[in-house]
Amino acid sequence: MQSPLFIGVDVAKAEVVLACSQNSFPVQTVANALPALRKFLNTLPPSTHIAMEATSLYHQDLADLAVKMGFSVFVLNPKDTWHYAKGIGMRAKTDRVDAQMIARYVAHEVAHLRAYEPATPEQRAMDQLLKRWAKIVSLKTALRLSCDGVPSLNAKATKLIAGFTELLKHIDCEIAALNNAIPQRAEQIERLKSIAGVGPLTSAWLANLLDRVKFKNSDAAVAFVGMDPRPCDSGQKRGRRRLSKRGPSEGRRLLFNAAMAAAKSPIWAPTYAHYRQLGWASTAAIMIIARKILRIAYILTKNGSSFDPHFVSIKA
Repeated sequence: MQSPLFIGVDVAKAEVVLACSQNSFPVQTVANALPALRKFLNTLPPSTHIAMEATSLYHQDLADLAVKMGFSVFVLNPKDTWHYAKGIGMRAKTDRVDAQMIARYVAHEVAHLRAYEPATPEQRAMDQLLKRWAKIVSLKTALRLSCDGVPSLNAKATKLIAGFTELLKHIDCEIAALNNAIPQRAEQIERLKSIAGVGPLTSAWLANLLDRVKFKNSDAAVAFVGMDPRPCDSGQKRGRRRLSKRGPSEGRRLLFNAAMAAAKSPIWAPTYAHYRQLGWASTAAIMIIARKILRIAYILTKNGSSFDPHFVSIKA
């Protein structure tokens, strides 16, 4: 039986650089275009494992094509590979070196990695809309703060801010239309919105995440979003717990905002007060509620059940 190959790929807009951990072939540069990528992939045995760092969009064609052709594909967090390169004492950073490092990483860590699963066109469109929504909100806020206190700019700024607001409304309409176009998504959105504090945008993000990634349990969902407390203990020292923040930052922001709204509702207010009385800071208490909301969303999606106020008592 032939041993599997482990291929590392450094991805750029115009080309990809490919290296093999077993040195079965020299480092190659291939155009980042479907015909060239398919031609290269056809030379690989079926048992090949292919890994690359996540980029904005440039890795998607290769990752999707490789999965379609039956290869095992891993899309890595660039932060993980950066730390790995430092840990093994890499002295240089070039496309060639990065491809070799990624190949070495996947060869040693393949048993602990989550295989890549391509998103459906609807899931990918939803993800893009949510990302654009977040970016426009940040630009709108930056514009308002930049022009605040400068009377000569107020008129122009007000007009631009109104344009941003209209654009956000348009994106909201597109998100709603896309949700309605996905089978069973409308019912799922209504279940998620029944959680106090969860609005249309957060429910759309949660539904897209929980459909896209098949988590084994709610702990895995919390860890994926980066809301899991990270211990920092050594010997007799018990360090302060901080969030790992390894997942999508926009998801954490939406869940935190949802938790702030939830803390003011009759259902969640006692929970917030309880943690405050235990001495937790307000931000920490809100984050506990945010984790609870994510866990409840996982339960509702997995079981197809409706929200029950008793869910509020589940562990954070």
